[in-house]
Amino acid sequence: MADEQLTPVFNIQRMYLKDLSLEQPNSPQILTEQAQPQVDINLTLAAEPVAEGVFEVSVTATVTTKIAERTLFLIEAKQAGIFEIRNLPNEQIEGILGIVCPQMIYPYLRAVVSDVCTRAGFPPVLLTEVNFQAMFEARQQAQAEAPAAEALN
Repeated sequence: MADEQLTPVFNIQRMYLKDLSLEQPNSPQILTEQAQPQVDINLTLAAEPVAEGVFEVSVTATVTTKIAERTLFLIEAKQAGIFEIRNLPNEQIEGILGIVCPQMIYPYLRAVVSDVCTRAGFPPVLLTEVNFQAMFEARQQAQAEAPAAEALN
C-alpha cells in the first residue's frame, strides 16, 4: 500500500471549452471590402490548483483580424482541462502544467477557433503548431533574470 501512495499519478479528468467570444463590430459594411486582412494571434496559458493534486490548465487564443484599422472579427477562445497530478517533485509538476497539459489542450483550441471562423462566414484561421517547451523555458529564464535585474537597480 505504501508503494501505491508514492506512485506518480497523471490523469486527465476532463477537457472543456471554458469561454468563447466572437465579435464582428463593423459588420456588415466591412464585409464588402476586398482588402487582405491582417491577422494577429495571441496565446496565453494559465494553471490553477483546484484541489490537492488537481489542477485546471487553460490555453486562451485571441485572434484579431483587421482591415486597415477596422476590426473584421475578434475571437477569444479558452480551452481548459482538469488534470490530476500527484507524487511528483514540484519542478516536474511545473513542467507538466506548462508543457504537457497545454500540448494536450491545444488541438481542441485549434479546432474551436477554426470552426468559429467558418461558422461566422470567414475562411478558417488555422493556429500554427506551438512549441510549449520553448515557451516554458523562455518563461523560466525570464523569471530567473527578473530578480537579477532588480538586484542591479
